Amino acid sequence: MQHVNIKIFARSAEGVNISEAIPVFHRWIQTRDLPELLIDVADYAHVPAGPGVLLIAHEANYSLDCNADRLGLLYNRKVAGNGTPQERLSQAYESAVIACRRLEQEPEFRGKLEFDLEDVELILNDRLLHPNTEAAWQDIQPDVKQFFDGIFGSNAYTLTRATDPRERLRVNIRKSE
Repeated sequence: MQHVNIKIFARSAEGVNISEAIPVFHRWIQTRDLPELLIDVADYAHVPAGPGVLLIAHEANYSLDCNADRLGLLYNRKVAGNGTPQERLSQAYESAVIACRRLEQEPEFRGKLEFDLEDVELILNDRLLHPNTEAAWQDIQPDVKQFFDGIFGSNAYTLTRATDPRERLRVNIRKSE
């Protein structure tokens, strides 16, 4: 399992101006707040339902993402990871959670932006390695379930896979009530 993306959705987007992430991400580059080699910031906030504001790093991108009109923090692993599928999922998830917590505490977002760690999207961003087919899903499903069992508990969440073969392999995970 490679090129793991994790998006953690915001509880509410009301009152959040994603352009305020630009100075935040520039500060993170200057202070080296994340383990990756942070390089640049790209502003796509003007694109409706688009990628938002990106923090570009060598190993991964972080973005305050508005894809499908749902605000969230997207961690996009670009470089192949080492270890087991569980370790790769864990690395991406933990990186996303750390960035979410840091964004929530930044002065620009404090009290306005809160992420819902119980509403997550997993995307495998490599159509060659992981096509969005039933066979590919059956191949990775045990690892995905094992990982989220460890996060939420067995049978304590729902998995919903996007089935359009034109899309990347994408699964929404939501903790049950």
